[in-house]
Amino acid sequence: MIHIVVLLLVGLMSSSRAFAQETLTFTTEAYPPFSYRDDTGTNRGAGVDQVTTIMADVDSPFRIEIMPWARAIALAETQPMHCVFAAARTPEREKRFKWVLPLFVDRAILVTRQGSGLASLDIEAAKGRLVGTHRADYTEVLLKEMGFSSVDVSADFGTTVRKLVEGRIELMPMSESVFLEMLAQGTPLEQGVTLSTQPLGFACNLGVPDALITQMQAALDALISTGGQDRILASYGVARPR
Repeated sequence: MIHIVVLLLVGLMSSSRAFAQETLTFTTEAYPPFSYRDDTGTNRGAGVDQVTTIMADVDSPFRIEIMPWARAIALAETQPMHCVFAAARTPEREKRFKWVLPLFVDRAILVTRQGSGLASLDIEAAKGRLVGTHRADYTEVLLKEMGFSSVDVSADFGTTVRKLVEGRIELMPMSESVFLEMLAQGTPLEQGVTLSTQPLGFACNLGVPDALITQMQAALDALISTGGQDRILASYGVARPR
């Protein structure tokens, strides 16, 4: 009997070491100030710093890759040892991933280009306008569920912004913090009505071990309780939803 217990303990320890040593890949998109590459090619952002802090606490190898959002979330759903951030936890996504959150509670707003005259539209009036978003973003589903009749879907966030500035679409949803960052950089945008508020976090492949998910959640909880998350968000000028 003792021999069997020892074998079980050895097996559990070997399993724990196996996932601890296997690299966890975090995918994300270029979405400053949450995730972006600086002039030196270094990954930075309020989300990137939280991933780095959490994984240092967990003491498990990881890497971060920036790519178009549709590919980032597809990899997390289909590839083992992959997580995507910062993903909105929506009913449609709930059972497709294992979750660690919140990295941030996001306020999604509709944005228009400066001088368009559309910033004062309410939700009902906005539903009749041409609204753009990017493929596989949660707002693609949200806009359709809310009854927006004309939704233009681009390959990525940057393409959608260019379409808006060039007048090829009339409105687009984005995080309020991202809007403020773009405004500070001189992008000619105006803020419109609020669409929704939701938590953002890691959406991990269903094959990521539960023990690792639990460790990452505990590390995130500790980061929040000690004020570390607030300090990271503040360092990038990320505002809590009003």
